[in-house]
Amino acid sequence: MRIDILTVVPDLLRSPFEASILQRAIDKKIVSVHLHNLRDYSSNNYKQIDDYQYGGGAGMVMMIEPIDKCITQLKSEREYDEIIYMTPDGKTFNQSIANELSLKENIIILCGHYKGVDQRVRDHFITREISVGDFVLSGGELGAALVADAVIRLIPGVLGNETSALTDSFQDNLLAPPVYTRPAEYKGWKVPDILTSGNTPKIEKWREDQAIQRTKKLRPDLLDE
Repeated sequence: MRIDILTVVPDLLRSPFEASILQRAIDKKIVSVHLHNLRDYSSNNYKQIDDYQYGGGAGMVMMIEPIDKCITQLKSEREYDEIIYMTPDGKTFNQSIANELSLKENIIILCGHYKGVDQRVRDHFITREISVGDFVLSGGELGAALVADAVIRLIPGVLGNETSALTDSFQDNLLAPPVYTRPAEYKGWKVPDILTSGNTPKIEKWREDQAIQRTKKLRPDLLDE
């Protein structure tokens, strides 16, 4: 998979891809992540990428020309499955979307800033709009990093145990069950006996029951879906 991220502050995005699982995935050439500074595509000496909005009003708007130039250049080099715009009014990101995007080959993610992008960008370039929640960030970079992390970890070969991602919370609209590790007893607090019984079918049934109970208690809305 290749992910191209379009941003005005590329330095904000370097750290997430230079550590832990994401860095290992890049080193193993399972995925490649490329950051593109939209100021490099500005047509004036001031590297301007924003301007006042027509009709007046507070806040600047990202201009169409630098975004068009960047996307057009990338599309001339390869086909893209999705061109995603990170925006508070997009569809709320969830595990189902992450699963879907993990099957793609090439993705562009455009990070919004200021009051957003010229609407013509959304009308003519964007194939999917994503939000990471009902709140506003100073830019789309942190949201883009969240999306990339959630997607990359699902790609085969990224995690040490490929079945791990399949048992995460929100797969099958359930929260994950409680998990325990050594020691079996600590300060009088014991691991449930079923987990040390060695009876795999009963353990799996216990985990399923626990997942359903936790979801009913903490996120009953998931069961409605």
